[in-house]
Amino acid sequence: MTSDNMKCGIGQAPARSLLNALGYTAEEISKPMVGIVCSYNEIVPGHMNLDKIAEAVKLGVAEAGGTPVMFPAIAVCDGIAMGHIGMKYSLVTRDLIADSTEAMAIAHQFDALVMIPNCDKNVPGLLMAAARVNVPTVFVSGGPMLAGHVGGRKRSLSSMFEAVGEHAAGKLTDEGVREFEENVCPTCGSCSGMYTANSMNCLTEALGMGLPGNGTIPAVYSERLRLAKKAGYAVMDMLKKNIRPRDIMTKDAILNALTVDMALGCSTNSMLHLPAIAHEIGFDFDISFANPISEKTPNFCHLAPAGPTYMEDLNEAGGVYAVIKQLCELGLINENCMTVTGKTIGEAVKNSVNKNPEVIRPVDNPYSKTGGLAVLKGNLAPDGSVVKRSAVVPEMMKHEGPARVFDCEEDAIEAILGGKIKEGDVVVIRYEGPKGGPGMREMLNPTSAIAGMGLGSTVALITDGRFSGASRVASIGHVSPEAAVGGPIALVNEGDMIEIDINNYSITLKVSDEELAKRKEQWQPRTPKVTTGYLARYAAMVTSGNRGAILEIK
Repeated sequence: MTSDNMKCGIGQAPARSLLNALGYTAEEISKPMVGIVCSYNEIVPGHMNLDKIAEAVKLGVAEAGGTPVMFPAIAVCDGIAMGHIGMKYSLVTRDLIADSTEAMAIAHQFDALVMIPNCDKNVPGLLMAAARVNVPTVFVSGGPMLAGHVGGRKRSLSSMFEAVGEHAAGKLTDEGVREFEENVCPTCGSCSGMYTANSMNCLTEALGMGLPGNGTIPAVYSERLRLAKKAGYAVMDMLKKNIRPRDIMTKDAILNALTVDMALGCSTNSMLHLPAIAHEIGFDFDISFANPISEKTPNFCHLAPAGPTYMEDLNEAGGVYAVIKQLCELGLINENCMTVTGKTIGEAVKNSVNKNPEVIRPVDNPYSKTGGLAVLKGNLAPDGSVVKRSAVVPEMMKHEGPARVFDCEEDAIEAILGGKIKEGDVVVIRYEGPKGGPGMREMLNPTSAIAGMGLGSTVALITDGRFSGASRVASIGHVSPEAAVGGPIALVNEGDMIEIDINNYSITLKVSDEELAKRKEQWQPRTPKVTTGYLARYAAMVTSGNRGAILEIK
């Protein structure tokens, strides 16, 4: 056992004395030590129930013959951090989580790990750590929130943000906003649509690192506690069989996850996180892989914000495994990839059934013949940009309009809510990338304001920042290279015409090469917005969005 390095022999008597101080018996010390990485806190709704999940996992591990040892991981609530300086600290936590978990797991020589994440950066950060540490590991999330209800309809957090835009447009009263405020988030759990947290928890199943139901069983269901106990059993079985994360998270498994991403219509943030996870196993993931996979992968699901269904509906319809089963029928999944169940993904989904063809469209009647995400390239984004095309209205799949240029999110919000953005405009928000932000803030406020003010079918938004999974409208993010390193988005002038053609994967600034070369000569780097602390160190090391905003030593 790995833990023998820290607990066996006369030389490790001091370590055993410290384990005694923790209250462990000799019998417990002799068993495999299983780290329970719990992201419980009292500020993130998706994490307020993780203490109960952790207790269930610990019971499962103990019943299966291990000694569970809990330690923490941090998490930021993107919804609470949205719209102020706090959002600069969201994406950057992914690497803090990976680094700190790696440090704890290796310093204490755990034999195996159970990861208990739930929200946006917490899940990929722990997947990155799992790949680094490479001891048997199972993921069990806290589960999604149930949908809220306003006006007789199911609602979610994206409805809340759009209500703010409706209020600014005079379409909703103060009382109406309060009704949304009090009803859209009715339970604990990760917010109820196919936003980033739920996208990544679902993709954890597709990667093979989570048990079936990990992405969809609601947080408040007792079934979630049973799943947590099964995760404890599963990790002990993996330890006996010596199944490790790098046996599971292979290149083929990551491409499987990208395929499932397309079928589910996941958040664009998955195109930051999959490259980062791939980087940890030595796989150079190019975001352009998305387009050929998207071309042959049908989109089966339109969960909020793309449509009227929610995570609880996907769970009742058969969950992620039902979607994977349909992809297997089309020959789009490498069925030989290993999973934490001890079975291949093909074997694991064999008996899965689509129980509701209105929630998971069948193979012969998808929402579209192509996947939910697309990567656009052109002279405005030579290294690529990402759009969730399954959430774009048909009339905006091709659009041309004048650039309305803003150098930060706050200025754009002021213009949108002030009625200065008109039909046909293309809002450009730059210097919000990983390096320029720093931290690559989500642009849920401006996209929701555009939708709430009734401009979602006529206005596009382009940024070197990123979008929440709750964003809809023609939202094109991750523009690379970013403005802070002199990418073409830094050279756009007010009124320049921009052409977007999502079906042809192109984004074009209609300015001559000669004029762009002149602007490039005149461009000067901006003074960094942050010069001290973690954000300054992050900005110095981070790559543009097309590389997954990974950290590199220059």
